[in-house]
Amino acid sequence: MLKKIPFIFLIIVIFLGTAACSKFDDEKKAASEGEVEIEQLNPPQPGDKIAIMTTSMGEIKIRLFPDVAPKAVENFSTHAENGYYDDVIFHRVIEDFMIQGGDPQSTGRGGQSIWGEPFEDEFHNSYCHFRGALSMANRGPNTNGSQFFIVQNKEVNYASLRAAGQAGTDKEILEKYDELGGTPHLDGHHTVFGQVYEGLDIVDKIAAVEVDGNSKPVEDVKIISIEIKTFE
Repeated sequence: MLKKIPFIFLIIVIFLGTAACSKFDDEKKAASEGEVEIEQLNPPQPGDKIAIMTTSMGEIKIRLFPDVAPKAVENFSTHAENGYYDDVIFHRVIEDFMIQGGDPQSTGRGGQSIWGEPFEDEFHNSYCHFRGALSMANRGPNTNGSQFFIVQNKEVNYASLRAAGQAGTDKEILEKYDELGGTPHLDGHHTVFGQVYEGLDIVDKIAAVEVDGNSKPVEDVKIISIEIKTFE
């Protein structure tokens, strides 16, 4: 035989149930409004390490990630400070993909690390190849030298997103790729060590130049200098 439920107890149950539903709705709303923070995309804060890349087509400002990819940042920063990248061209440019430089030979086969030998990859699940990411070019696992690229792709196609999801990429990362663009198929293959925070329009201009059959600009696009600074 069912027992009668006291009226006051019933009121408490209804209140708790309503509060739980409200909390769930708030969480759903926050997720739908894209409030999930991806640290890589935050603007630089005072004390952060940045690179100011002056090119023949304009200036690109990049926040570096020494805590995430210390060797890649040390390598890039030391080369920059020593003038290694001065007057080096972007030797490989593919619109809706990326712009690549850092080879003093301008062939795509040259350049070396500051240690004189390749260094290991530094992957992090939360630092990805979103549009504007600065990443190490390589010839396979743990073959990093001096070459780097900046992701320019504005729109990720559905097949790439689906493949990334099947590979285990977090939902929040996939949603950010869908929003910003990028190259998710490069995650886990190249080391992301920086993010453009100003000058993506310059990256787009470089990506749009005329290139030959080897994706090399017909007219040189040069890195005039790269200045490493502490953001203030």
